[in-house]
Amino acid sequence: MRRDLFRVLGLWQTRRVWLVGGLLVAALSALAGVALLALAGRVVAGAVAHGQTGAVLLSGGALAALLWLRPVMLFRPVARYLERLVTHEATFRALADMRVWFFSRLAERLPTGLGLRQAGDLLGRLVADVESLDGLYLRVIVPGAAALAVVLSLALVIGGAEPALAAILALPLVAALLLPLLLAPAAARAGEAAAESQGALRAAVVDPLTGIEDTLAANGESRAAARVAAEGAGLAAAQRALSRRAAMGGAVGSLLVQAALLGSLGWAITAGAAGATAGLMAVFLAIAASEALGLMPRAGASLAAAGAGARRLFEAADTPEPVPDPPAPAAAPSGRALKVTGLRFAWADDRGLVFDDLELDVPEGARIALLGPSGTGKSTLAALLLKFAAPQAGRITLGGVDIATLPAAEVRRRITWLTQDARLFDDTIAANLRLAAPGATDAELWRALDRAQIGDLVRSLPDGLETLCGEAGTRFSGGQGRRLALARALLSPASVLILDEPAAGLDADTERAFLQTLDEATAGRSVILILHHLIGVERPTRILRLAGGRAIPATG
Repeated sequence: MRRDLFRVLGLWQTRRVWLVGGLLVAALSALAGVALLALAGRVVAGAVAHGQTGAVLLSGGALAALLWLRPVMLFRPVARYLERLVTHEATFRALADMRVWFFSRLAERLPTGLGLRQAGDLLGRLVADVESLDGLYLRVIVPGAAALAVVLSLALVIGGAEPALAAILALPLVAALLLPLLLAPAAARAGEAAAESQGALRAAVVDPLTGIEDTLAANGESRAAARVAAEGAGLAAAQRALSRRAAMGGAVGSLLVQAALLGSLGWAITAGAAGATAGLMAVFLAIAASEALGLMPRAGASLAAAGAGARRLFEAADTPEPVPDPPAPAAAPSGRALKVTGLRFAWADDRGLVFDDLELDVPEGARIALLGPSGTGKSTLAALLLKFAAPQAGRITLGGVDIATLPAAEVRRRITWLTQDARLFDDTIAANLRLAAPGATDAELWRALDRAQIGDLVRSLPDGLETLCGEAGTRFSGGQGRRLALARALLSPASVLILDEPAAGLDADTERAFLQTLDEATAGRSVILILHHLIGVERPTRILRLAGGRAIPATG
């Protein structure tokens, strides 16, 4: 757990200004509370020592304390507000960065799909497990920094004048400060169980809904409901166990703080007149400390939950890359020709070969039509060209350089893949297009839209480029969505375009119009057009058919 949490802090380094600023403001807020009660204690002690007469009260240290009391009292709520503002802003920024990092790692490691991973479980890691990390900062680090500042300030204020009183206060307060670390091992086990149960419940809910048609067709709704109920009961039991440990820590912490309060009160009673002022101030300071240290016992449960969430995140994020980058990459190629030689590939040792001695030559500017029914390896070839998988034998060269010697990012910068289910996200048209070119200007976006022959439609929309596409692009028809996806592909600087069944699912007229647009828009680039069949508008320079693990010249 410790290693995972330190790794989280390392990823948060880009937000260190906000995070450290939050700690400083939290410490300042806590010290303002200590100062407020210390001044109040000094005024009360002065009143008690001098018979509560106003003339005597407004003299010496009591007068100074009274003069400082109001500005400190006014400053305290301002400091508390700033603490909430800065610490929560720091947390939101850090968690947003964490979600982007996690999604990017998954995208790199699961480029061809989730495989055996459950969508609901990964969604839980992206949402709930990342969210659990807010407790690491807001409920562990920030209260810990504030409590440490309070304990140190008490040691400085009281230790010089009354060492014995400082010891009476310090022992229980330091124990309360360290309590989360003492309770963390036991809480960690409960936190792990709760995190796993939460992931299982989310998978039980999301997965049947993702395939709701199949669930209903198989009369599986009762089984799905029973699974949800069972996982929900397991989560409730795990959360009860975690809550019991948090409550136990809270009770022990409260007892320790009360011990400090009673100890200081006892010292004030037994010290006599000589120590009455220090004793009364210590009582007020112990009250101030109780507020700062009151959150620490429950920090153990938050620490455990954050540790479990971090472990689950890194477990998924550290999935080995399908094709690791070479330790010493070759120089980027200057040419754009793509060539496949002697390619041999199978997805697993116990599965049949997809390709056996495959040969493919795509000169610069060529337009290759690759035909074949489902299962002949058309999409597998695209995955190999993009380094989503590695062949068991043979070479793939780009500009004369073996792509095995190039970083995957460099290969994918030069080759882009427009899949048959190219997705539009629930964001603006501009944001969807800029996935391919984050720095693209509005003018460049419009040029890509015009080349994809959808610019006029976007201009007719009230919000233009800022129009929301809806979930999975539901704002647009199938043909319009394909054109937007094509515009995104055209924004890419790639010199080779792999178009994988780009018109699949469209009606005949829309398919013909889209393929004509595609032919015009991709002029000047090398194109590998993956299709089940030709309809006569594609104009390829060469037609190949995949069969028996090889590419065979065809006439149509």
